[in-house]
Amino acid sequence: MQIILDDFFKTAVPKPRLDEGRVLGCEYGHYPWDDWERRAVAHGLDRDLAALGRLTIREAYQHQWDDHLKSLCGWRDDGRRMLRFALRSPEKAKRRWNRLLETDGYRGEYDEKTGQWVSYY
Repeated sequence: MQIILDDFFKTAVPKPRLDEGRVLGCEYGHYPWDDWERRAVAHGLDRDLAALGRLTIREAYQHQWDDHLKSLCGWRDDGRRMLRFALRSPEKAKRRWNRLLETDGYRGEYDEKTGQWVSYY
C-alpha cells in the first residue's frame, strides 16, 4: 500500500516546519515536534506512536544527533518520511524510535547490571 502524503499536508492542521532555526522563536506547545504530533494524529496515527515520534524529533534536535539521524527524524522533509514509515509499519517505527531514544541517537546506553551510561565512543 502506497501512502500519498502530499494530500496529508494540505489540510487545516498547521504544516510542521522542522527547520532548526524555527525552534528558537516557538511558544510552548508550538514547537515543530508538537506540530508534527498533531498532524500525525490528524492523519490517523495512533496517539501513543505519535507521541513517541514527537519525542524522537525533539531529542534529535535537543541532543544534536548527527545530521543523518536528524534527517531520519524529520528535520529535512517536514517529517513526511517518519509519518509514512509509522503509518506503513507502526511496530517497526516504535522499535526503531525507542532504540534511538534508549541510545541517545546511537551514542551509548545504560548497562543493565550497573545502571551506568556506557558511551559507544
